[in-house]
Amino acid sequence: MGERYVTPPILSFDNIFEQSSPMSPIVFILSPGSDPASDLLKLAERQDFHNSKIKFLSMGQGQEETAIQLLDTAIARGQWLMLQNCHLLVRWLRDLEKILEGLSKPHPDFRLWITTDPTPNFPIGILQRSLKVVTEPPNGLRLNMRSTYLKMPSTALTDCEHPAFPPLVFVLAFFHAVVQERRKYGKVGLITWQVGSDYMASWV
Repeated sequence: MGERYVTPPILSFDNIFEQSSPMSPIVFILSPGSDPASDLLKLAERQDFHNSKIKFLSMGQGQEETAIQLLDTAIARGQWLMLQNCHLLVRWLRDLEKILEGLSKPHPDFRLWITTDPTPNFPIGILQRSLKVVTEPPNGLRLNMRSTYLKMPSTALTDCEHPAFPPLVFVLAFFHAVVQERRKYGKVGLITWQVGSDYMASWV
């Protein structure tokens, strides 16, 4: 059938945004090493969406009221709101589900972005009305490096005229890919200070 059927697709935030709407949240089901926040900021820059209109909230005990206030403001003013680590506050997601069910005429620029670890308790109602994105880390050096390069702006390598810049980017991308691959083997693959760390592409 071909390699493309077994090769994980490269996550494109531009495609995700094109398929999204104010009425449907975007739910990211995370894998280790995923960092949707940095990619969201890059998307906003490409869309000429000012950073002041993007709000982030890491969910946890006591954040319920803050989340509702930020959500109400985002719906009315056309902001992007990212609620991170929602698996830590699954009970509150029932309230969020009711708010989304009552959503009638949100601002056309409004987008709700949700990140969560895989959990069996995530409300079905939110999942049914959402655009779901599973972040799967690239497998192998080649796919890791390809993912890093595709996340860079198309002019990143040409904007800098220094001849050492492209080779430096290659070396950093290669190092990042090697570390990502070695961490799969735990203590066998990583030295002590690296064990348990998630090396994200945004660090490169």
